[in-house]
Amino acid sequence: MTVPRQPSSPDQPGAPEPPERGKGKPEDRRHMLRRRWLTATIIVLLIGIPAGYLVISANQSRNSGRDKENKYSATGLTEGWPSKVQRRLYEVPIPPYSKEVAYYETNNWRTSRLYVQFLTSNKGLDKFLKRIGATGGDLKPKDITISKRDRGVVGWEFTGKGPWSGLTHEQKNPKPTQDVVVDRADPGHPMVYVVSSTTP
Repeated sequence: MTVPRQPSSPDQPGAPEPPERGKGKPEDRRHMLRRRWLTATIIVLLIGIPAGYLVISANQSRNSGRDKENKYSATGLTEGWPSKVQRRLYEVPIPPYSKEVAYYETNNWRTSRLYVQFLTSNKGLDKFLKRIGATGGDLKPKDITISKRDRGVVGWEFTGKGPWSGLTHEQKNPKPTQDVVVDRADPGHPMVYVVSSTTP
């Protein structure tokens, strides 16, 4: 029985040298420096630009949040939509895609109130009025139906150029009564203010 011949170790004298991979013309210093500079530039661009964008975006978002927080904290309003339970209980169906939505709720042993404001479209206003059982024709020009007391609670002043209009949608207890004021300073996007009060 013959043992197969083992290949000779490359360390043994007389062994053939393995071929070198990628052996070619050595890189000159100028080309090496250019390659390193290009690599460093690409790394800076890939990391620096997104990082800078995130910092700027975060600062803008924080500043915007602070502005809104200051704006609403001065009035007692909370930025955002009332809960579905609140909207159902007080019958304030805020139209979808409304903006500048804010609310405030007060409760005592006699009367509970939900104060809501939102910016909507003319179609959104029509839908809102229809869902509370009213129409655009019920809005009376220059009629500020929200009382001074209720305006003072959330800091609504209604002193802009308008035109302003309002209505009161009364219902028997325990169903809520809504006082609505509409500001049409922007004819295509009315600002709506609602005070819905209910007596348990």
